[in-house]
Amino acid sequence: MTLARVFERLAGAEAPVEFTAYDGSRAGVPGADIRFDIRSPYAVSYLLHSPGALGLARAYVTGMIDVNGEMITALRTMQQVFNEVTPREKARILGGVLGDPLLRAAVSRRLDPPPQEAPFSRIPSWLRHSKRRDAKAISHHYDVSNTFYEWVLGPSMAYTCACYPTPDATLEEAQFFKHDLVAKKIALKPGMRLLDVGCGWGGMVMHAAKEYGVRALGVTLSKQQAEWAQKAIADRGLSDLAEVRHMDYRDVTESGFDAISSIGLTEHIGKANLPAYFSFLYGKLKPGGRMLNHTITRPDNIAPSRKENGFINRYVFPDGELEGPGYVQCQMNDAGFEIRHQENLREHYARTLTAWCENLDEHWDEAVAEVGEGTARVWRVYMAGCVLGFDQNWIQLHQTLGVKLHGDGTSDMPLRPDWNS
Repeated sequence: MTLARVFERLAGAEAPVEFTAYDGSRAGVPGADIRFDIRSPYAVSYLLHSPGALGLARAYVTGMIDVNGEMITALRTMQQVFNEVTPREKARILGGVLGDPLLRAAVSRRLDPPPQEAPFSRIPSWLRHSKRRDAKAISHHYDVSNTFYEWVLGPSMAYTCACYPTPDATLEEAQFFKHDLVAKKIALKPGMRLLDVGCGWGGMVMHAAKEYGVRALGVTLSKQQAEWAQKAIADRGLSDLAEVRHMDYRDVTESGFDAISSIGLTEHIGKANLPAYFSFLYGKLKPGGRMLNHTITRPDNIAPSRKENGFINRYVFPDGELEGPGYVQCQMNDAGFEIRHQENLREHYARTLTAWCENLDEHWDEAVAEVGEGTARVWRVYMAGCVLGFDQNWIQLHQTLGVKLHGDGTSDMPLRPDWNS
């Protein structure tokens, strides 16, 4: 059996893709829009010995497989194939390669994971989310290269779901609209004090300072993010109002904030820590203050909050945990917040990720030179896969607005939402 034919068997003869291999063999549909080029016989080992689609991802990250064609389309085409290989299928494939010494040797060998796979991504849950470990997990993903992120994210440097005011809005317009939507929901006004936890490169902090005259403090566990943000704040003349610190949100000593934003941090907190997280934020607010929680969620509370063998956990967000929107809202409510509004921006995140994928493709050669081909490949497949996740409702994005009531039960909220006017 030729190498290309092995992959055709793994994918299924009905798959609308073409396979080529370094040995000159070809299989699948000639001239298909998506073509997999197999560069090494050891790619078969990854597919047979890794759980589910993780093997295909490992072979791609290492360069043993190349994908020709648009990555989102490739994953959409292949999502029903390359599923976990059953014992019967494995035996059939093994039998087909026994006559080829090279393929036989490749299949029999278990390869180590690529170096881009986080070595600390698979430990017992009770060991996760200490301050030291959270810092390590955040650094794994965010301390890649500020230059790389500038190419992927664009000028806004906002690494969270944008909100598109119109279907034809640009990514930058959508990120500005998202920051402004958050600002309006938490009713920012000149002279207020804002705490932005998990602030990234300071996008919300700078927006609040520049557009609303707010004194804004942002905190992040990423040293590279904090350094970039502080320079951007200075360059934009906002140092009197805005500050970003490299620190754990749990180490913020100030209190009495008028508003709090948490944009893309809750995913990193861990299910067991959500009660303490929201209680901490509640304690930092003045009565009448609002808190906006913006987080990726699961569509339900039934499936596990993390996939131990999943690509995202191993390569992208070690220790990340996603909960259902109802569970997140419940924890906010039990911490003392009165929930006043919630909305799902799922489709907006699919659009955001598509724009990031396009940015990466446009800067592919520079990105490879900056962070290495393996890391660039991780990002290419991760973001494309997430587009499908949001498009097909495997994952969602919820903004939940809570308020800390005064002692007499008053909320200082308008009778009707006023942030869409």
